[in-house]
Amino acid sequence: MTIPIFFLFLLFVVAFLYASVGHGGASGYLALMALFSMAPEFMKPTALLLNLFVSLSAFVLFYKEGHFKWKIFLPFALASIPFSFLGGMISLDASIYKKILGILLLIPVIRLIAFPNKDNDDLKKSTVFLSLLIGACIGFLSGLIGIGGGIILSPVLLLLAWTNQKQTAAISGLFIFVNSLSGLAGQLTKGIEFQSGMVAFVGVAFVGGSLGAWFGARRFNQNILKYLLAIVLLMASIKLLLT
Repeated sequence: MTIPIFFLFLLFVVAFLYASVGHGGASGYLALMALFSMAPEFMKPTALLLNLFVSLSAFVLFYKEGHFKWKIFLPFALASIPFSFLGGMISLDASIYKKILGILLLIPVIRLIAFPNKDNDDLKKSTVFLSLLIGACIGFLSGLIGIGGGIILSPVLLLLAWTNQKQTAAISGLFIFVNSLSGLAGQLTKGIEFQSGMVAFVGVAFVGGSLGAWFGARRFNQNILKYLLAIVLLMASIKLLLT
């Protein structure tokens, strides 16, 4: 498999930007691979595999900076993991799932641009039942489309005012990791095949993601993170809807 150098550069940039806000970047990877006309059967497992490495590095760095909240994370994860596995077992036509994902990406963009970020003093207490319900829905949709679910979870957490931006990034990082692992396991039941080109993808994405997570956890303020996330999601949405 011949990999264009420009593709690897763009992959690095996507991983950096997504990890800076605690995301694995599957939606960006899917859009990027679609632009380079890669096969749909290659795209979905590759995006989830990249998610595993990038989201885990993002989580570790945001966790070390003290932004992670186990109490908020656990109900979402417990409900999402089994449903992500179920979603991963279902196949969608490539053009349909890319269009669905492109539309979904517009929701957090609107949320991030139209509403201000919450300070710690303005945060509300999370509820277990609602977390379980939302987690199950996000998990199934994540496995179905081939993403980690952070692009959906992040605006939900911010809209409910349960976390600030950096706490959202920390929770999303681990949420994406466990959902990607579960969704990938669901796809493995259908006999997917890992190709040699994935190794180079993982290496480039891991380096870009590690650097992005470091800057996001330590250097970037919350306003910068908010607009970075909105820009990245908007770019991915446009790419998916037009390809």
